[in-house]
Amino acid sequence: MVVYIDEVFLLNALVDYLLLLSAAKLAGEPLHRLRMALGALLGGLYAAFVFLPGWGFLEAPLCKLASAVGMTLLAFGGSRRLLRVSLVFLGVSAAFGGGVLALQLLAGAPAVLDLKTVLLSAAVCYVLLTLVFQRSARHVGRELAPAHLELEGRKCVLTVLVDTGNTLTDPATGRAVLVAEGEKLGGLFPPGQCPGPEELTDPVKALENREKDDRRWRLLPYQAVGVTHGLLLAVRVDRALIGGEDYGSILVALSPTPVSDGGGYSGLIGA
Repeated sequence: MVVYIDEVFLLNALVDYLLLLSAAKLAGEPLHRLRMALGALLGGLYAAFVFLPGWGFLEAPLCKLASAVGMTLLAFGGSRRLLRVSLVFLGVSAAFGGGVLALQLLAGAPAVLDLKTVLLSAAVCYVLLTLVFQRSARHVGRELAPAHLELEGRKCVLTVLVDTGNTLTDPATGRAVLVAEGEKLGGLFPPGQCPGPEELTDPVKALENREKDDRRWRLLPYQAVGVTHGLLLAVRVDRALIGGEDYGSILVALSPTPVSDGGGYSGLIGA
């Protein structure tokens, strides 16, 4: 059997990138795509070296585990969720392997899969894993927690609901977004500069009223029951400490309406 090292490297690098991306999304990890690409390149190099003369020892289980650890450290090193995302990565990798085998058997594919077949299988498994695991994760945990927000030295405190079913994230970073009642955030802004209810119901106009060079403000798309293409005015705070966990600098979306039916909390954020 002829093995083309360049195809082995490319195939494994692309698949490893999808696996790292899946693990990050399922574990709620910010998407550092460059770091994940470096981790995927390491996986591709490892797979290519296995086929080189004298490097067969890399097929040993400990070497495979070391490669996986190296990939996760490159992709997620320094993360507060390093252990969780590493375990999710191993689980997703195992599920992917089983998924490719199942697709192979169902399609009657040959024992040796070509590049096109494996990439197609990887894409299908990526979509299925994301849908299944995200759906199973919804509404697993809900708890109230105090949120301490800080913006340019000004602070405010409100009660938020930490809900694993809330999947609103920052499209640019993949990090969780805090949705808070706009009128509860007055302490974050100078007197008279907190957006009022009329502005929040027209976020496009409200953004136009902000200073042109103030890049903290932006429009955030969202979907909800009865709303398919909505927009919220959002501001990036300097720091958010929620339930004792430091979220760092995150987006806070200003809701024009209460987020709680009974008024028990003033904000929502995904776990």
